[in-house]
Amino acid sequence: MSSSAEKAESKYRAVTAFQRRLNAVVRRLPGQTLLETTGRVSGLPRRTPVGGRRTGDSFWLVSEFGERSQYVRNIRADPRVRVRLRGRWYPGTAHLLPDDDPLARLRRLPRYNGLVVRAMGVRTGLLTVRVELRGQGSR
Repeated sequence: MSSSAEKAESKYRAVTAFQRRLNAVVRRLPGQTLLETTGRVSGLPRRTPVGGRRTGDSFWLVSEFGERSQYVRNIRADPRVRVRLRGRWYPGTAHLLPDDDPLARLRRLPRYNGLVVRAMGVRTGLLTVRVELRGQGSR
């Protein structure tokens, strides 16, 4: 493994360990946006704090570890998801968009979100995700 690949792998391991602990607390905050997927192995609901932006009937986000993110792997297995926005749950269908420019997409998302994704992620592994939202949302 090359030095840069080793650094990237080291960063991935450190960030995911940190996020696992942080997410356990953050997902309990009432105003936090959450993405709920179905675990590809367990079949249980998996809730991940995410940043992004709703535009019309779509919710856009960028995965900082792309295909390596657990929620991306879950979406690949079952694209039916829910997104919690401002305390309301919206069912939807997630689409992975490898041909979208994730850096350009980040410029259209909330500034704080873009800063966190760039700081935590590996710039070459970013992946855009679009969720088509359905329904009025429920509490």
